[in-house]
Amino acid sequence: MSQAYKSAGVDVEAGYKAVELMKEHVKRTNIPGVISGIGGFGGLFEIGAGYQNPVLVSGTDGVGTKLKLAFVMDKHDTVGQDCVAMCVNDIACGGAKPLFFLDYIAVGKNVPERVANIVKGVADGCVQAGCALIGGETAEMPGFYAPDEYDLAGFSVGIVDKDKIIDGSRLEAGNVIIGVKSSGVHSNGYSLVRKIFRIDDSPECAKRMHEYSEELGMTIGEALLTPTKIYVKPLIAAIEATDVRAVSHITGGGFIENIPRMLKEGTRAKIEKNSFEVLPIFRMIQDLGHVSEQDMFNTYNMGIGLMFAVPADQADKAIAAVKNAGEEASVVGEITCGEKGVEIC
Repeated sequence: MSQAYKSAGVDVEAGYKAVELMKEHVKRTNIPGVISGIGGFGGLFEIGAGYQNPVLVSGTDGVGTKLKLAFVMDKHDTVGQDCVAMCVNDIACGGAKPLFFLDYIAVGKNVPERVANIVKGVADGCVQAGCALIGGETAEMPGFYAPDEYDLAGFSVGIVDKDKIIDGSRLEAGNVIIGVKSSGVHSNGYSLVRKIFRIDDSPECAKRMHEYSEELGMTIGEALLTPTKIYVKPLIAAIEATDVRAVSHITGGGFIENIPRMLKEGTRAKIEKNSFEVLPIFRMIQDLGHVSEQDMFNTYNMGIGLMFAVPADQADKAIAAVKNAGEEASVVGEITCGEKGVEIC
């Protein structure tokens, strides 16, 4: 062990311990195709048979300032799922199945147990997505991050046959839009959340976040820290059961920015805002922050974390497929002719 390096704030031994603690979580994510274990310089994954013209699809993202809330709550075993979800949900929008995931954790001080908790959340997300955690990096960066703070990002690679790519090109007027329920705020809009709920490093903030809310049925901190849903398996179930024409992951930018991303020129999306439940946490954000309805729909998922379009006569079958995969879905709108965009009415 380098005493000089340790005196500069980097504890190599803590790094070794963190790797040992996270191995049990990584092992849970092993799927066919994994060749290497963690500890090498690169993660190895073999693409199996069954693809005629395989196309690799990649996605990368982080958790963002939602991490500030994890610091306040001193709860670190769920943000990893957020990180995985933000990557694999995007990949699935193209019809791809995620194969593997890698994470990057940068810490001010390497506390092995905390790092292992972060990786537990990552592994939980990978298990839900059906992909493998084949590698990652933990960097101790004293002086760059505060001792009790960290950042978390990652990326994933998936696969789809070229002729099965979902890109919205077959979208038609009359197709219906299926919305799949979200778990809450997911991992977007937290700069506004932090402003509205006055989330900072103060003891008063920690006390507020641990207050039970009758409206939410849990503490405010628990509601805001609820991890992002992973839609991979429900979406794949719908794709296998029906003719899914287009998909949108409702992330930062809410309905207004994300729904048009699944449309082709000459089509519009008409969303009936009364067709789904706006979750209580969004009503609380809107009321406390005096946020306009337009801004809410332009920032948050409002209770629908994923949308996809199918022919109208396949709507019931699509909803049933999602339900059988463990999620709630309903018809929330339809595709019409017109200038590319979204109408919320």
